[in-house]
Amino acid sequence: MAIKIALAQCSSIDGNIKENVNRAYEMIEEAGKNNVDIIMFPEKYLTGYVPEIVKSNLTENTILINDVRIQKLRQACEKYGIWSIIGTPVKSGEDVFISSIIIDSNGKEVGVYDKSHLFQTEKEIFSTNNEQIIIKLKGWNIGMGICYDAGFPEHSRILAQNGCHLYMGSSLFSKGMGYKESRVWFPARALDNTIFTAMCNHVGKTGVWDACGHSGIWNPLGDNIIDGLSRRS
Repeated sequence: MAIKIALAQCSSIDGNIKENVNRAYEMIEEAGKNNVDIIMFPEKYLTGYVPEIVKSNLTENTILINDVRIQKLRQACEKYGIWSIIGTPVKSGEDVFISSIIIDSNGKEVGVYDKSHLFQTEKEIFSTNNEQIIIKLKGWNIGMGICYDAGFPEHSRILAQNGCHLYMGSSLFSKGMGYKESRVWFPARALDNTIFTAMCNHVGKTGVWDACGHSGIWNPLGDNIIDGLSRRS
């Protein structure tokens, strides 16, 4: 069965969870009205990719499981019958993770994926647990990744060995080397495992980064079949 994906290539308002939630609601609404099955947002979309903002106030600038601040997004998913993958810092106990919160079409949080492979500059603040997640949607097994995870072949290989058909990565890739990495990692992971891969990137400035956009989908031969170019969704 076919599945319809939306990649919410956009910019965040750094440090403004409330406004980023409002903008996400609008994108979920638009996708739902276009019969999209699942929409993915960029890495740390809700805060922007600004680790120092997270570090400055771990209460205000992280999200909890079933957090009231994203109730509006759960309601949107239920109203429009769509799944969402929301990139955000998540606090669990004393640990903070770079995460993707997964909301199903009933408006329920059905999973949280925490980034397995942290970039060097992320290790001071964020933790990892090396747990992996596969969700099931319309006969598809969808495995979760976040950005740098895709640079490690074993990450998607374990998911593929467990039946993953589609590897989805919420990401932050900058212009220059970041663009090159995205164009190597995601097609390689598709070809390595004979699966589809999808990546959703920021576009424009977030923190010190100038994100390149170019969200995309690759087929099991590693061919880029969708390219978001450098424009906002």
